[in-house]
Amino acid sequence: MNADIDDESLHPSSLDRLDRRILAALQANGRISNQELAAQVHLSPAQSNRRHKRLEAMGFIKRYEARLDADRLGLGVTAFVHITMDRGQFKEVQKFQRNVGKMPQVLECYAVTGDFDYVCKVVARDLKALSDFLLGTLAQLPGVNGVRSSVCLNELKNTGALPLD
Repeated sequence: MNADIDDESLHPSSLDRLDRRILAALQANGRISNQELAAQVHLSPAQSNRRHKRLEAMGFIKRYEARLDADRLGLGVTAFVHITMDRGQFKEVQKFQRNVGKMPQVLECYAVTGDFDYVCKVVARDLKALSDFLLGTLAQLPGVNGVRSSVCLNELKNTGALPLD
């Protein structure tokens, strides 16, 4: 991050209408050329590029990635896994977090409030592979007290795009 940018300038209110339009265009197509981006947001290519680079430097853009098709890759099962941890096992929680971060089957994992400590989005080849992962890997991690899963029957929406209004 640019050392000249203070934390105050990272506030979303520092984004103007053109910045938001650039971010929206990049969310829709991260591979858009600067020429196409400039035309879409009605700026010159130089202005578009300058604003784009500034948004990157300010940390509004975390990374660029390709979204792959899990089904085409043979990962036909998606599940949401609710995990409870043993209470008072702080060292085990840290190990759990490190281990989960290394597991390619875990696409997302969040510490949450409520009846569970973590909710993870997991993909697997099939139900057998999911069962093997849940029982043989995830449930065996130190500090894990319980694992419950909900298998996704139909994906209604899947986006990483954030609302910019």
